[in-house]
Amino acid sequence: MKTIDLHTHSKISDGSMQPEELIAYAAAKGLSAVALTDHDTAAGLERAENAALSCGIEFIPGIELSAYYAEREVHIVGLFINYRNQAFLEKIHTVSHAREIRNLEMIKIMQAHGIDITSEKLKASEGKGILTRANFAAYLEKTGVVSSYQEAFDRFLEKGKPFYVPRKKLTPKDAIDAILSAGGIPVLAHPLLYKFSDDALDRCVLELKSLGIKALEVYYSRNLSTDTLRMKALADKYGLYYSGGSDFHGTYKPDIDIGTGTGSLVVPYEVLDRLKDLVSH
Repeated sequence: MKTIDLHTHSKISDGSMQPEELIAYAAAKGLSAVALTDHDTAAGLERAENAALSCGIEFIPGIELSAYYAEREVHIVGLFINYRNQAFLEKIHTVSHAREIRNLEMIKIMQAHGIDITSEKLKASEGKGILTRANFAAYLEKTGVVSSYQEAFDRFLEKGKPFYVPRKKLTPKDAIDAILSAGGIPVLAHPLLYKFSDDALDRCVLELKSLGIKALEVYYSRNLSTDTLRMKALADKYGLYYSGGSDFHGTYKPDIDIGTGTGSLVVPYEVLDRLKDLVSH
């Protein structure tokens, strides 16, 4: 069976692989198609697309945008985006700038706690792309402040912890409109990670559909088989398409592999075929 992965991250945001490495790895793993969906940036898409041509794997340009809904951060994946669309790129620039401001505030807090970190040292360690809390976690692990990536989040980086700094987020409408303006398909990523009650998630999906969401990420690395069935039923209830992906970050999430997630993920190519119907209409 032909399989795909429509949710991956490269070093341009908070993954460990360069875009070309990620594409080559996806091809080596036998995937028929892969999307690169870095956080708040389209900077790696042309490189990934060129690499896909060399590797003979189908490529879908994408992005993952953070938005704020019901006092929680939710993520909207955009698939099939025109990453050369100028209005879209300008919108994304404002989002990435907000991340940069937040990151500088986090660095100041860490310095006040005696941690040897500067913007330059962080970028030297983690790259000069979009830096997220995942990059801070990796830096803290590499410099011996914590013994593991997860410990960095548990002790310092989660909401309410000492180094956490909120940042200005898009509204769901902003994120969806930005993706639509670039000809993309907006997808609610990993719906179960937000820990909504069943009723609250139902309301969320209904509201996001009214704003333009076209698909749910029903296949996901952390899903149990029963979770996938529940998300399919929710998508069917509101006439939404299916999407799916691993949320691959390379060594930063070592238990999640591209295409297969924690080992049992299978996203059939038919999912992509149906999404293409949306692009053609």
